[in-house]
Amino acid sequence: MQDTSVAILIVAFTFLLAAMVKGVIGMGLPTVAMGVLGLVMPLVEAAALLVVPALVTNVWQLGAGPSFVALLRRFATLMVGVCLGAAVGIGFLTGGAATFTTVALGVVLAAYGAIGLISARFTVSRRSERWLSPLIGLFTGFLTGATGVSVMPAVPYFNSLGLEKDELIQALGLLFIVSTLALATGLVASGQFHASVASSSLLALLPALGGMFLGQRVRNRLKPEVFRRWFFVGLLILGMYMVVRALSRG
Repeated sequence: MQDTSVAILIVAFTFLLAAMVKGVIGMGLPTVAMGVLGLVMPLVEAAALLVVPALVTNVWQLGAGPSFVALLRRFATLMVGVCLGAAVGIGFLTGGAATFTTVALGVVLAAYGAIGLISARFTVSRRSERWLSPLIGLFTGFLTGATGVSVMPAVPYFNSLGLEKDELIQALGLLFIVSTLALATGLVASGQFHASVASSSLLALLPALGGMFLGQRVRNRLKPEVFRRWFFVGLLILGMYMVVRALSRG
């Protein structure tokens, strides 16, 4: 009973923290949740818990922007690529390749943290999107399926396109919804997302909604760039620790 209570508290705190991050900077719930939960449970279990909170909070984010239809048309091939890539990557997450998936997640988190800290900026022309978007989608989908995290390389790619602030937030919401649905489909197909897991994921929604509310309150009081800097530092340290720990266990 005590172990169960501790596990519930860890999950609740994780989703509260992860959603608070998302409330402040508009992203980060899957990244933080998978990073923290990956330290205390198998990644496939953490990914299953993530499904409902990620879907609900990203529908919230998607509905806040002005250009849904235009963005869906513009990035349709990227979203198709995400679905195809996730179908391939899910086998690594559900097939017992624990060391590989943990190292992969650690590398993704560390790389994302490093890119954020150096404020790396790339520029992609509209003409190049036609062939680059599906490739970005495939790679992002593969990492989503293999690690449960869908930030790389799609988020830096969106940043390189010169989208307006509201368009960027809405495009990220669209990406995360499609990625979460693709991940959930793979988990269902492999038998990892059954009724008990679905109910636990639904319960995780409560602290996630609380975290979103708190994050939005904090965003009004704290300079987002300060919070973002420490967020990226945390991801870099967490990612490096996960890689070292997984490799040392062999």
